[in-house]
Amino acid sequence: MTSAVPVVTDIAYQDLLDDPYPIFRRLREIAPAVFVAPAKLTLVTRFDDIMRIERDPLTYSADNPTSLVNKVMGPTFMRKDGAEHAIGRKAIEPSFRPATIKEHWAPQFTAIADKLIDDLSAIDEADLFPALAAPMASLSLMAMIGFRAMPWPTLAEWSQALIDGAGNYAADAEVERKAMQASADVDAAIDAVLDDHRSHPNPSILSSMVNADPPMPIEGIRANIKVIIGGGLNEPRDAILTLVLGLLENPAQKDGVLAKPELWPAALEEAVRWISPIGMYPRRVTRDVDLSGITLPQDLQIGLCVGAANRDGSRFAEPDRFDVTRPKQSHLAFGAGPHFCAGTWVSRLTVGKIVAPMLFARLRNLRLPAEAPPAVRGWVFRGPVTLPVRWDA
Repeated sequence: MTSAVPVVTDIAYQDLLDDPYPIFRRLREIAPAVFVAPAKLTLVTRFDDIMRIERDPLTYSADNPTSLVNKVMGPTFMRKDGAEHAIGRKAIEPSFRPATIKEHWAPQFTAIADKLIDDLSAIDEADLFPALAAPMASLSLMAMIGFRAMPWPTLAEWSQALIDGAGNYAADAEVERKAMQASADVDAAIDAVLDDHRSHPNPSILSSMVNADPPMPIEGIRANIKVIIGGGLNEPRDAILTLVLGLLENPAQKDGVLAKPELWPAALEEAVRWISPIGMYPRRVTRDVDLSGITLPQDLQIGLCVGAANRDGSRFAEPDRFDVTRPKQSHLAFGAGPHFCAGTWVSRLTVGKIVAPMLFARLRNLRLPAEAPPAVRGWVFRGPVTLPVRWDA
């Protein structure tokens, strides 16, 4: 016999933002799916249930007209299934080919990281959020998209406003206003360069979109660029910070990685499992269905909490612990199934092979100051919002 979705009302939304993991643990223990009143959403928090959902896009659809992503960004291919989703991914695929990443993007990303870390080497302390991670992610993404040069904080502000709007389950009017203004600003930035990319094909994402066969329509270009600005900026930014934080909080593991550089890829995978930058994304139930003993009714909006699933104790031993030596196991930080993150390989290159190794190689005795602890925030999107560090100049 199946049961109805249970309801939880005694959770403060601020607690989700500050530290969602005790809440996630409680939700996993209650049921496979729980309606969390402050979030106005039914959350799925167990690893195996999310994997089952991602393997069944006919029942659990990404095509969700009422999603906040559609409201803020428009109809993106990330909120489509089947052929429509495949067409959207195919349109951007030339920008993400392994050869393009290796030959075109890697040298550019290396040069950006080199300049930012060179600037840091002249001092002996900084907050790595504004000093490294945010400009690294912004400048790299600006180049990949094909925007005209702009101050990196502009793109970072657009990204933050868009992802805040996409995660605005508390229906904050000011958050919505900022998101819609950012949406309009992105449209203007696209319009300023699109004709040039159409006339001069190149490896950028805008060029791939406008020169696809058939070309992506303008409303699709606008919506999909906004989704890329959201996830494509905050994910590598927060992955950089989380990887650095995990290693600095665990000096023995840091020393092990520095002694064996081949461990850098494993260190990155553990970092995004431990604190998943993209922690939740929505799906729509297309028919009445049983999920591990709970009845999900047709048209129910559900949130797949991959940030919770990546700390599911039934899959990961001591899941709250950062452990680079953890036995290799797949996680959900980059999604799964047809919607596996298109930028995964770019993130793995940028964070695990360029920025983090260069940072630890160039800044001697990198450490966390005891009097200025880092701050980590969020649940739909989560990562360090401050990461003060010191090193020997």
